[in-house]
Amino acid sequence: MSKTIIPENYQPVLNLYDTQRAIGTIKRLFADTLCATLNLRRVSAPLFVEADTGLNDDLNGFERKVSFDLKDTGSEAQVVQSLAKWKRQALKEYDFHVGIGLYCDMNAIRRDEELDNLHSVYVDQWDWEKVISEEDRTIEYLQQTVRSIVSAVCATEMNLHAMFPQLMKFQLHSPEVTFLTSQELEDLYPDLTPKERENAFVRENGTTFLMQIGKTLRSGKPHDGRAPDYDDWDLNGDILFWNDTLGCSYELSSMGIRVTPESLDRQLSLAGCDDRRTLPFHKALLAGELPLTIGGGIGQSRLCMLLLGSAHIGEVQASVWDKETLRLCAEAGIPLL
Repeated sequence: MSKTIIPENYQPVLNLYDTQRAIGTIKRLFADTLCATLNLRRVSAPLFVEADTGLNDDLNGFERKVSFDLKDTGSEAQVVQSLAKWKRQALKEYDFHVGIGLYCDMNAIRRDEELDNLHSVYVDQWDWEKVISEEDRTIEYLQQTVRSIVSAVCATEMNLHAMFPQLMKFQLHSPEVTFLTSQELEDLYPDLTPKERENAFVRENGTTFLMQIGKTLRSGKPHDGRAPDYDDWDLNGDILFWNDTLGCSYELSSMGIRVTPESLDRQLSLAGCDDRRTLPFHKALLAGELPLTIGGGIGQSRLCMLLLGSAHIGEVQASVWDKETLRLCAEAGIPLL
């Protein structure tokens, strides 16, 4: 059964080709603004990595990777699920110093993604990473960076409305951000599921940065899964906007200050992932050979959906959908690319 929801009386604001024009505009404007705001430099990124490097993102630990063998090397390659770990190694190789970062266009395949209005097998992100100092590993620095990203989103939205006046029917998002931890959110809504808590809080408070994702809460469960080998679970979070079209909290970015050798050691043990200690990436990190960084991923299709008021991610990216979703969208007049 399809998990796609059709909002009542929904109609795309832009026609099919103007939607394509707007997508291109969003991607150019936001990438330029983000680069200037965070002092990032664009680099090329891999579509796949060798399996034995430990560079691929394990997400929640159960998602199957798309793998294939390489004829000439005899090794196994994996299509990336994200570049969370690759970027940190790349910063070392580029010899970037404190205050300078990189960003890249990341394209991934997540074959086990549950398809709905917001989720696709195809993932496209701006993946970014920046070198920081030991003194920057604070909640204050994390929050400052979040505000910069949200400001870049709002600046892009204002320019988009000027170029496509049809979009002025949507209220501009505020650059103000509310910060709270996943434990504080659970304390506010102990009887709700994690997703229901997000909906209730963001509906009331607007743009939110929900911090400390991955830690076990007093209920005995984490708010959401987070791999133990890139974010420091005390210094990470998700940027959540309110999506008027779908009437729900809307995750645009997962990000955080990255693990030190000490926090990686602790989190690998807590997650039961001690076997990763022998992988090249993890050995280098535990030995203190990689720079201290902050980074994250910002969904490209997610941002386009949000700023265009789209009801389905298939309106802003080309992917594969189940037959029931195709039927529902066709009957509702929702064009899937």
